[in-house]
Amino acid sequence: MKSEIIRKLKENNGYVSGQQLCEDLGVSRTAVWKAIRRLRDEGYQIEAVRNRGYRLLGIADVLTETECSDRLAGCRLGSPVYCFDETDSTNIQAKILAEKGAPEGTLVIAESQTSGKGRRGRSWISPPGEGLWFSLVLRPQIRPSVTPILTLVAAMAAAAGIEDVTGLKTRIKWPNDIVISGKKVVGILTELSAEAQETHYVVIGIGINVNMTEFPEEIQKTATSIYLESGTFFRRSDIVTAVIKRMESYYMTYMATVSLEELRDEYMKRLVNLGREVVVMEPQRERRGICEGIDRNGCLLVRGEDGNVERVISGEVSVRGIYGYV
Repeated sequence: MKSEIIRKLKENNGYVSGQQLCEDLGVSRTAVWKAIRRLRDEGYQIEAVRNRGYRLLGIADVLTETECSDRLAGCRLGSPVYCFDETDSTNIQAKILAEKGAPEGTLVIAESQTSGKGRRGRSWISPPGEGLWFSLVLRPQIRPSVTPILTLVAAMAAAAGIEDVTGLKTRIKWPNDIVISGKKVVGILTELSAEAQETHYVVIGIGINVNMTEFPEEIQKTATSIYLESGTFFRRSDIVTAVIKRMESYYMTYMATVSLEELRDEYMKRLVNLGREVVVMEPQRERRGICEGIDRNGCLLVRGEDGNVERVISGEVSVRGIYGYV
């Protein structure tokens, strides 16, 4: 009911009478009053005037099931929504829900994480109120061997979604880090449950540094936030909505061919490594080459000193620039 009330208040610039809400929703005035009180507790600024009704004045920068469900109404991805004030990891919670049969599109969001993690087991700093930490459950009918491509699809969605809302120019450091002005602003972690040739589910976790004003000294040279790059505080619900909508579009395009054939050019336009010398790092050796883009399977194409082009598979190695993070 809270989502329906918020939707009706947003649709009207003026007041909506309590009686009208009762009739539209088929509930009592007491039920409406209680829902309004809960919405105020969540951060909505709702004015109540006798004989006129209710009016929405503003929305605080909070992440709630009500707000996200309303903004993503009608979308294939982003429903149902689970919001936590604090949790260990949205990926962990999303996997628990997936194991219990949560449908494709299930979205898990947290104000803060106590055990956020990135690729290769690294920790991910997840303070409350400053960033976006969310995970999406997908159930693609594809072979487990091709699921790593989804992390590139998610990177495209995160980059485009941020750009849609903020206007900042975003780039992708292969395979899935989003950078602005050469510093990381988004990290993505993809995990799956599969056996043999069957994929049960895929969980894509996305962490976005939105309104951070500073970072620990050890990562100041490589990390940034949308606020630090723009000088503007953005409402996080705007950004998560834009990213999920982009993800839905790109995901459907990907699933049509189960390749990056239709998305490859767009990914390449954002690829910060393109045309640059990179270091391909494996546990036993390092080698240098020039990045020539990606193939239809998301592999990085690197031309070595011998002139041969190597296909670098995401997840097997790490790639960095010669002179720094990118």
